Amino acid sequence: MNLALGAVFRVLEQGLVYAVMAVGVYLSSRVLDFPDLTVDGSFPMGAAVAARLLIGGVHPLVGTLLAPVAGFFAGAATGILNTRLRISNLLAGILTMTALYSVNLRVMGRANVPLLRTGTVLTVLQEKGIPPTISSFLLFCIVVVIVKYMVDVFLRTEFGLALRATGDNESMIRSLGVNTDSMKIVGIGIANALVALSGALVAQYQGFADIGMGIGTVVAGLASVIIGEAIIPPRSVGMGTLGAIIGSVVYRLAVFLALRLGFAPTDLKLVTALLVIAALSGKSIKRGIGGERRKAARNAGTEISV
Repeated sequence: MNLALGAVFRVLEQGLVYAVMAVGVYLSSRVLDFPDLTVDGSFPMGAAVAARLLIGGVHPLVGTLLAPVAGFFAGAATGILNTRLRISNLLAGILTMTALYSVNLRVMGRANVPLLRTGTVLTVLQEKGIPPTISSFLLFCIVVVIVKYMVDVFLRTEFGLALRATGDNESMIRSLGVNTDSMKIVGIGIANALVALSGALVAQYQGFADIGMGIGTVVAGLASVIIGEAIIPPRSVGMGTLGAIIGSVVYRLAVFLALRLGFAPTDLKLVTALLVIAALSGKSIKRGIGGERRKAARNAGTEISV
């Protein structure tokens, strides 16, 4: 029983640390309406930068905070390819993601960098007297709360409103004199900064940075966002970011349950696809049932009047 509770607790930790990435995906996919595949490259980039700096003796907090800076430039590169060079958003993300593979290898020096004997933000907390059993959970809770608060406040500023308008109606906001190209570059940069921050925290949490740890990140992020929207309708910015966070936790719990039910780790991509399909089709089915009920009610009203 204690083992099961411990496993669930670890799953909650994973859901929280990946929730930072889910909020970044929410910014690009929902706020900017930009399908950004850079995520698969910026996630391991955050891990690579943090791991390299930590091994080099940089304070864990400084190394962790520098990872989002690298992620911002990665996202901005995708934005520049799309806005300045007029490359389609999907292809721009693919090109940046492909280039980041080589960049990340250069940064790490090899495909896998262990951090087990290196000081991390988790060991810093443990040195302050916080028990190892709750240090990760406490840190990730604090980070998620700070990220959510900052993103919510940012999206309510004048710049944030212009960013949201760029995703809603680019032609309209451009007619008001807003430089939508700059909005996209900055918005995608901020989204990938959050993704890189998540990558840096995941690397320190699992004890290593790996060149392949970003594979499927964008799918997991979209799954978290879609599941969150199915649970909490995004009627506001705050509800949208909250949904992404809850969706990340639910997604990790679903993966955990799939493994407990006997699915092989190689089946997790199939499980992810089925979760996304279920979340997407649930909305369509609900709308279809609602439409049938309204149609039946109209028909019943017509029969009564006759």
